[in-house]
Amino acid sequence: MTDGNSETKSSNQMWGGRFASGPDAIMEEINASIGFDKKLYAQDIRGSIAHATMLAHQGIISAEDKDKIVHGLNTILSEIESGQFEFSRRLEDIHMNIEARLATLIGPSAGRLHTARSRNDQVALDFRLWVKEELQRTEKALTALIAAFLDRAEEHADTVMPGFTHLQTAQPVTFGHHCMAYVEMFGRDRSRVRHAIEHMDESPIGAAALAGTGFPIDRHMTAKALGFAGPTRNSIDTVSDRDFALEFLSMASITATHLSRLAEEIVIWSTPQFGFIRLSDAFSTGSSIMPQKKNPDAAELVRAKTGRINGSLIALLTVMKGLPLAYSKDMQEDKEQVFDAAESLELAIAAMTGMVRDMTIRTDRMKAAAGSGYSTATDLADWLVREAGLPFRDAHHVTGRAVALAEQKACDLADLSLADLQSIHADITEKVFDVLTVEASVASRTSFGGTAPNEVRKQIAWWRARN
Repeated sequence: MTDGNSETKSSNQMWGGRFASGPDAIMEEINASIGFDKKLYAQDIRGSIAHATMLAHQGIISAEDKDKIVHGLNTILSEIESGQFEFSRRLEDIHMNIEARLATLIGPSAGRLHTARSRNDQVALDFRLWVKEELQRTEKALTALIAAFLDRAEEHADTVMPGFTHLQTAQPVTFGHHCMAYVEMFGRDRSRVRHAIEHMDESPIGAAALAGTGFPIDRHMTAKALGFAGPTRNSIDTVSDRDFALEFLSMASITATHLSRLAEEIVIWSTPQFGFIRLSDAFSTGSSIMPQKKNPDAAELVRAKTGRINGSLIALLTVMKGLPLAYSKDMQEDKEQVFDAAESLELAIAAMTGMVRDMTIRTDRMKAAAGSGYSTATDLADWLVREAGLPFRDAHHVTGRAVALAEQKACDLADLSLADLQSIHADITEKVFDVLTVEASVASRTSFGGTAPNEVRKQIAWWRARN
């Protein structure tokens, strides 16, 4: 490690003669990013090794210098991962911290590493690599969440529950069908993750400051070494592009919105008034004053994370909206938003996966609620169209009168007598009672994507083949 004086000298040398006296304390405070971009150390070292290897292959630096650089970078990687490396704010960012330490370790050969590159394309590479790796982690996490829902859907393909619109009882559905709605949501989220990886799968290194370089570099070689499909095609766009970060945040915001909707349902379902589910102790807390309480804190915190993630998206959109080409220092404000959103999303998906797997489904409460609110009224209207030949609007009117009569008698539609129903419309027969139970209702919804248990099982099989 360097001492304070040599570190200051090293920093000033990197700035160049114009800044020989060093930035003052305020400039140092606003300019330094090492407090957060040190998270990019592995990507920075990986990119530098690929760059040095390419430079040697092209005859731009010697094989001896390349070997020294690679050995020194691997030494630094070990120091950082073992906690021995001392990050310095005076060296501004992760790039300068690593470069300064490399100079201490291997001497003048370290200065050859920055040939044919700039911190502009270097940070674009580091950040892009990090986001790509985070997207790959997100894809795996979403796959695990989808698998949890598929298991619950299969377990409860026949479990009836009320389906809601406006949070009012609408029609009976199965809990398995409800679970599959979230499979579809998180499946779209995973598709967005995969598309984001595809969109950003280009290597920025070699774009240099903004105009490319006159050195005979091989950008295809470094792209391949770093696992990219190829290099970017315009050097100006390369150093000024943060679409990959915005796309990550956009995906994260939509996914967090889906997680928040699920969290809201878990909060509602776990109340004594609904009682559809019981959360495990692992994802609940008690009250400091009310011993009877079991609070769905994990779900509530997942719901709250959405605001934080949405805020990160808006923040970066605002940073980028007025920037002229190419690079501007404003773009230093990109990483904290992405890092924070990634951490929040990763935690929220993991918590939700655990809750879905652990929660107890109270099938008795779901079934009791499934028939409430005259949820089979649409089935009666459909029967009148199908069996009595009424136009749907007339059937709707007849059904409304039947619901009013049931309300007057304080009973369900299925509990009305045939005489009651025939007093409303003479063509109603005993066959109508075949459709007025919740089980008959869900069994009848056999259209593709419907709630009938056999249809639910078909969708589960389709997803299992693709998950």
